[in-house]
Amino acid sequence: MPTQVPSSGVTADGTTGATFEKLSIFYPMWNEEEYIERALTAARRACAVLIERGDIADYELIVVDDASTDATGAIADRIASEDPRVRVVHHEHNRKLGGSIKTGFAAATGDLILYTDADLPFDMAELPRAVRLMIDYDADIISAYRFDRTGEGYLRTIYTFSYNLLIRSLFGVKARDINFAFKLCRSRVFDHVELHSEGSFIDAELVIRATRLGYEMLQFGVDYFPRTRGESTLSSPGVILKILREMRQLRGDLDGIEPVVERR
Repeated sequence: MPTQVPSSGVTADGTTGATFEKLSIFYPMWNEEEYIERALTAARRACAVLIERGDIADYELIVVDDASTDATGAIADRIASEDPRVRVVHHEHNRKLGGSIKTGFAAATGDLILYTDADLPFDMAELPRAVRLMIDYDADIISAYRFDRTGEGYLRTIYTFSYNLLIRSLFGVKARDINFAFKLCRSRVFDHVELHSEGSFIDAELVIRATRLGYEMLQFGVDYFPRTRGESTLSSPGVILKILREMRQLRGDLDGIEPVVERR
């Protein structure tokens, strides 16, 4: 049965009355057949709340299929055929996390954009809270951090702490959990921010470039739910080496960059 599409809240004079015209939520996915339907269902529930509150007038859900070798792409295409708010972008070749995130931001048509993972590392019910914080504090980026991530093991916890400390030391960004997959951004950020990373450094690159240009970031804490199926490779030696290379490249790119946005 096709998915019911709630009213977008357009008034008689053609205006919406909502704070944001459209929220785009995109998921980079590689072999996520076990998570995809749950992820999209959770997003629909959160967006329904936002429409009801008048925070958004409409939304779209974007699946970036990074050349999956399982049924992810086929499931996404089926869901998109049933729900006009779901779109799918297929990569011909696997482009890893950085390439998928760049595709997602480029495909988004909303004035508000959320990037997150298909395995739902946080309760999507936190999204309305994040949107309200963005509105109340006039922030450009809302970045979530995990209250407790020891469920993944103490080695990963140490890795994350060390990585955030390194980012703070090298770039002056006071991010508590810079690689966590919850970045809610106003689309205006990308008027001046162009991302280059092809790997896992892309989360940090987004925050570093945006804050260096004068965009405001607000952080808030969420409960964390570790992946229960599949395996993360974000702390593998190859991934870490790529992060270090891209980190060095970004330091050179930032030379001479001045803010384009006045601090409020």
